[in-house]
Amino acid sequence: MAETGLLAGKEIDMNEQRSYPRRIKTEAGDIEIRLMSQADEAAVLTFGKGLPTHDLLFLPRNISEPKVLSAWVKEIERGAITSLLAVTDGKVVGCGTLVRDPHSWSPHVGEIRMVVSPDVRGKGVGKALSQETFALALGAGLEKLSVQMTVDQQAAIALFESLGFKAEALLRDHVRDVDGKTHDIVVLGHNIAQVQAQMEAYGLPGAVQH
Repeated sequence: MAETGLLAGKEIDMNEQRSYPRRIKTEAGDIEIRLMSQADEAAVLTFGKGLPTHDLLFLPRNISEPKVLSAWVKEIERGAITSLLAVTDGKVVGCGTLVRDPHSWSPHVGEIRMVVSPDVRGKGVGKALSQETFALALGAGLEKLSVQMTVDQQAAIALFESLGFKAEALLRDHVRDVDGKTHDIVVLGHNIAQVQAQMEAYGLPGAVQH
């Protein structure tokens, strides 16, 4: 029997091979979730340029710059990262990325990076995208996930806490925005392996719950 997990009230088959594109219903309408490729470079650049400057701090690099997008695509092509796009009416409205390095000292750890257009926030797009990215991590056999954001991004923090993430570190003055102002970063972690072990100890089969 396939192992399943509960993520924000949604059952996920942990052994399922994720296939894309897939369509998801949200309060913002039907959203297509698909893998990002070189063909999406221009659309993602437009998305990045339309984000508030502060939102760009969700990501380690400024995706509103063409050279950053080109480097991003190269990372995707060599398999270092996997990026999912949320698309509606041909327009990118969100992006979720799973980063992992199997050759590092932390091959069991993945980092999730996610940003969503202000136009669709609070309408389930961020939740759907984060669930899909989380499911990719489960399918990759990762044991721990991390995500980071500035401390004032309360809605994003609440979203990831609802998925079982917990605050693990506060990095003072860790990022500097385009205006030169520094911001604190909070690092959230989700120890998948530990949660699975705890649930199995209580007789629940492979559940991933918060």
